[in-house]
Amino acid sequence: MPDDLFAAAASKRLAARAPLADRMRPTTLDEVVGQEHLLGPGRALRRLIEADRLSSAILWGPAGTGKTTLARLVARTTEKEFASLSAVDATVKDVREVLARSRQRLGERGQGTILFLDEVHRFSKSQQDALLPAVEEGLVVLIGATTENPHFTVNPPLLSRSTLFRLEPLGAESLQELVRRGLEVEEAEAEPDAVEHLILRSGGDGRQTLTALEVAVALALGRARDAGGGTRARIEVGDIEAALGVNALRYGRDEHYDVISAFIKSIRGSDPDAGIWWLATMLEAGEDARFIARRLVILASEDIGMADPTSLLVAEAASRAVDHVGLPEAQLNLAQAVIHLATAPKSNRVTMAIGAARAAVRDGPTGRVPAHLRDTHYQGAAGLGHGMGYAYPHDDPRGWVAQQHLPDEIAELTFYEPSAHGHEADVRLRMHEVRTTAPSDRPGAAGPDQRDGSR
Repeated sequence: MPDDLFAAAASKRLAARAPLADRMRPTTLDEVVGQEHLLGPGRALRRLIEADRLSSAILWGPAGTGKTTLARLVARTTEKEFASLSAVDATVKDVREVLARSRQRLGERGQGTILFLDEVHRFSKSQQDALLPAVEEGLVVLIGATTENPHFTVNPPLLSRSTLFRLEPLGAESLQELVRRGLEVEEAEAEPDAVEHLILRSGGDGRQTLTALEVAVALALGRARDAGGGTRARIEVGDIEAALGVNALRYGRDEHYDVISAFIKSIRGSDPDAGIWWLATMLEAGEDARFIARRLVILASEDIGMADPTSLLVAEAASRAVDHVGLPEAQLNLAQAVIHLATAPKSNRVTMAIGAARAAVRDGPTGRVPAHLRDTHYQGAAGLGHGMGYAYPHDDPRGWVAQQHLPDEIAELTFYEPSAHGHEADVRLRMHEVRTTAPSDRPGAAGPDQRDGSR
């Protein structure tokens, strides 16, 4: 009996010292903030949980959106035994022990088991394979939680036997409600601007919102005591900013755009160290690797282009690696691409060329296709003069001939001006020769096969 009393007292003290997010964790579905598309009245996930009919499921969403909370609510409502493992430290042996106990429980009492596997994306293929037979035969109902795209991190057979529920970042109204409840629990007040600032910087992460709020309360309370103003905290914008500043990693909605901007500008500025650092920042924050890869593919043409044509190949290969390999291994492919692109010679002349050409098409005369370039592959085309005078470049020893390819109205316009950087310097020399040779300087007369445009 004394041991029980001491244990109960210890539990109360631990609960009192728990972080605000844990103290406020919902105990019923009605207390959950956000995820209305899954938990609103009549929605699928809510019905399955309330009826205790939930089959294997994957909860996919950013940090702080309620994945663990939902799993704990399932534990409260189900008649099945609820077991929990974290993929961070669980081994294949741990999985097999859970499955063995589940089989024994089912045989002895006819009671099923729900296995909650947090951070399922961290499980190796062999660990996931160990789970598959138990899920297939219905020995356990698996609930996996992940911040990574399960299509890339969960074995296809396991994913195909699970229902995928995607949790969204919490909206402003949901975060507002969280802050209101948090202030009640902490018996504190907050200026409207402070609440707005907290919501704006939280990036839809409920846990980060409550953690920052708890720190801000402590800061405001300390300031109030120093000023002799009592024991009730009133949070100001400065408290929120300071609270966010002591987080291990700030990566809310604003940071998403700021960091990707810094990332691109660092690579454009030929700074591989900064490029790698911002890449690491995004990966640690859980940024979608496919988004990063897409930006690298764009940058390869936008900021490097013909100065190093291989850069597009490297960036595109890294993008395919993200899809094929997935994280964490694909971080190596992304890092290689970042370093290659950052150290490559730079040129934005491809970007300028397509921009100038599209502007000319929109704003100026488009003109007609010159007769010698028109299609000749139909009866009667030759009689219309189509292809007459066309010079076949491969018949010239240089591999090109001087002839007009633009409509007469814009024949003098130039859209692509090669830079003097990297491979583009060689292109510049070749293009100078091409552009300074007039059509009349073309060596040799066109043969019959050239005149009729058959090539």
